Amino acid sequence: MRRTTLSFLGCVAALAVVTGTAAITTPGDAADDASAASATRLPVDRSVVLCPSPGSSDVAETTYTSFTPVTEGAEGEGAAELLPLTRDAEAGEGDEEASGEAVLEPAGPGTPTTGEHTGDDAPALLGTAEGEVAPGWSVGMTTKIAAGLGRGLSGLACGAPDTEFWFPGVGTEADRTDYVHLTNPDDTPAVVDITLYGEDGEVESELGEGITVPARATRPILLGTLAEERQTDLTAHVGVRSGRVGAAVLALDVEAGGDWLTASADPAARLVLPGIPKDATAVRLVMFTPGDVDADLDVSLASPTGPITPAGHETVRVKAGLTTAVDLGDITRGEAGSLVLTPTGGDVPVVAALRVTRGEGEDRETAFLPATGPIVTRATSPDQPKEGTTLYVTAPGETARVRITASAGSEGGEGLSREYTIEGGTTQDVDFPVPEGLKGVYALTVEPVSGGPVHASRTLSVPVKDVPAFTVQPLADDRGTVAVPDARQDLSVLVRR
Repeated sequence: MRRTTLSFLGCVAALAVVTGTAAITTPGDAADDASAASATRLPVDRSVVLCPSPGSSDVAETTYTSFTPVTEGAEGEGAAELLPLTRDAEAGEGDEEASGEAVLEPAGPGTPTTGEHTGDDAPALLGTAEGEVAPGWSVGMTTKIAAGLGRGLSGLACGAPDTEFWFPGVGTEADRTDYVHLTNPDDTPAVVDITLYGEDGEVESELGEGITVPARATRPILLGTLAEERQTDLTAHVGVRSGRVGAAVLALDVEAGGDWLTASADPAARLVLPGIPKDATAVRLVMFTPGDVDADLDVSLASPTGPITPAGHETVRVKAGLTTAVDLGDITRGEAGSLVLTPTGGDVPVVAALRVTRGEGEDRETAFLPATGPIVTRATSPDQPKEGTTLYVTAPGETARVRITASAGSEGGEGLSREYTIEGGTTQDVDFPVPEGLKGVYALTVEPVSGGPVHASRTLSVPVKDVPAFTVQPLADDRGTVAVPDARQDLSVLVRR
């Protein structure tokens, strides 16, 4: 018995030496339980973003913009860089390191920095940021093409690497040229599977299995090569077997321009697709449920005055494993809106995206709007010119209060902030602030202040000849902070009761 007691006391002493001062608690201590459950949000100290190659047009004009919002508590001077990656059209070896000259040199927090590239050889980019530049760091990429395939405007918020992506809304019909760009930021190859799902289910093909993306390289995959049958509406699933990649789809139409399609929010029973432009002439909704149970959804439009149920499309059934598409026409009827999908019965996870068209005939242009999650702490659109930006904010449930901050201009001007109330069930075309004495471009940051969840998107319009060229980017939470639990030692687990 004495040996056991001494052994136990020795364990406690050893633990105290290893862990430092420990607070001994008992399971019934409610105050300590609450302390353990609480958490503090602290700024991240490193961020990684990936920008795919913007395409292959020799008349392409691409602008990159980097921005980090000021974050309270961020420490260290830090630095950020955007370096070119190897383009790998076929399987093969990529460079071990990102190489070449930096596209731009990001500034410190609070001021955007821009860079440009002209022609068809713009590379994919690997961006890394550390210290005070890391929390909320965002990079935007906008490409203007005057003529030819993809003519118009395409834009993308460069994303973080991950292991799974869903892209409802891709196509392989004759007029479409859709590439999924896979970008590997790491020092070892990544192995990826791409699966297509159409109106009849999974498209049988072995060509999408085991695709190797070399280390520090990018690889575009033409989706039309993965399926013999041409289909207008498909869902692409990108699953990573080993490693991680960035993934985005460049969807181009011979007659209707095109844009980047970013991944839908993770499969969920309730989805919000925020910010359909008020002058949209056609809207097509594409949905997919990856499970084995059909999903029945109510469809509503959060308009500036409240929820509206679109006539003829009050509900929709998404059959398990099949891609479902619904033509909503000019659903907005001159007023901006956000599409809200809610289950009528059980909670069945769904992914969704919209294909939005402006203009008519040969003078039309398309963009894509995937479902996006709520802004938890902050979201940023880094690249607003003096004119042409529209910001849509929606509160699909309860009324919400948000703060919108316009940064200083990249070449001068003072930033400012304002707060706005977004009534529940509405979408507002926000009259956001513009920096005083603006020179260059500026960033817009959206932060929830109180109330229910909010979703947002940015539309950028830049006429190209007679085409109403535009691009839409949903504003995703920037994950600039992370919850760190307030942990305390609890040695009561060593006491046998």
